[in-house]
Amino acid sequence: MAKGVNASVSIKECRGNVERMIRRFSKKVKKERILEEVRDRRFFKKKSIAKREKQERARRLRLKEEQKRNRKKY
Repeated sequence: MAKGVNASVSIKECRGNVERMIRRFSKKVKKERILEEVRDRRFFKKKSIAKREKQERARRLRLKEEQKRNRKKY
């Protein structure tokens, strides 16, 4: 069920710039949805509510991707 997530940033990747490392790490964590999952697991959530939220999140993502595609066309 739980997948192993490895969100790490190397010094070489960011050429020694600490601010860049922090930004890059926080982007990776956000992309992997690590903090969001921690918040979700903090309290029990009924399966029906979790399913509804997942569908809503997927719908928003589809709309966002569609808007990106439409912007590229024009």
